[in-house]
Amino acid sequence: MMERTDRHFRYLARLITRCAMLYTEMVAVPALIHGQAERALWFHPLERPLALQLGGSEPVELAAGSRMAQEAGYDEVNLNVGCPSPRVRDGRFGACLMAEPALVADCVAAMADACDLPVTVKTRLGIDDRGSYDELCDFVGRVAEAGCSAFIVHARKAWLRGLNPKQNRSVPPLRYDTVYRLKRDLPTLEIIVNGGITTVEAARAHLEHVDGAMLGREAYGNPWLLVDVDRQIYGAEDSPPTRGEVLARYLPYVEQQLANGVSLNLVTRHLMGFYQGLPGAKRWRRTLGEGARAGAARADLIREAAELVDDTARAGCA
Repeated sequence: MMERTDRHFRYLARLITRCAMLYTEMVAVPALIHGQAERALWFHPLERPLALQLGGSEPVELAAGSRMAQEAGYDEVNLNVGCPSPRVRDGRFGACLMAEPALVADCVAAMADACDLPVTVKTRLGIDDRGSYDELCDFVGRVAEAGCSAFIVHARKAWLRGLNPKQNRSVPPLRYDTVYRLKRDLPTLEIIVNGGITTVEAARAHLEHVDGAMLGREAYGNPWLLVDVDRQIYGAEDSPPTRGEVLARYLPYVEQQLANGVSLNLVTRHLMGFYQGLPGAKRWRRTLGEGARAGAARADLIREAAELVDDTARAGCA
């Protein structure tokens, strides 16, 4: 989710769902503690509850990043041990750390000692030829003893050699049953399933077996699916917002970002899937895309694009 779940997308997501826990894109902790803290840590108060996801493998650095997360007002700090990107691996971040459970445990212990926030870990079922259930249980058990309060488990292995990051999101088979088994065998741990979840209804079905479900790329590509989260998952009884209401609340935010020197494209790119599946969605995307490429710097472009959506679609969502 790098370059996707930035602060602009998270603000939009929070306008759609009040209850879901939001996560930042992975922030490399060396960059965080060596000069980019203010830019990397800033978020709008509306985004909470919000977790800061860190990438790193040095306990001292991760401890410093965790303290910074608490001071900045985050609600959770998460260590990414699941990203299969070669660039991430070269920095000794992400899924490659599954081969070093003792190091991950040291990192988590340092993070837990440095802050009062819940420390969580996002991981895979295994990597390359290390993918047995016993190895997974050993990894989770050792990291839990170090102070990890919850595991977000992408229900696939990661092949660090032979598959690129895109293939690692689809080629290794989903094994939800393994995540369910992990919860049955380690019932005191909070286990959250991730991977291949495309609807809120599917997330609800997972909750019969585990403690939570994380939506990733589907929520980014089709953010409006989040509108059902508060009612279906959290039992909210108030009426959900309409698309028109969300855009009306997003526009002042966009105007403020433009006033602060943010490029319009950095804000509108997160809106491309806002009308996904509805008549006029293509015109919506084209108008936003062409306006951004032309260097438009006005929030009204979003309103104008929405007016191009088919009247039938807007009548059901505006």
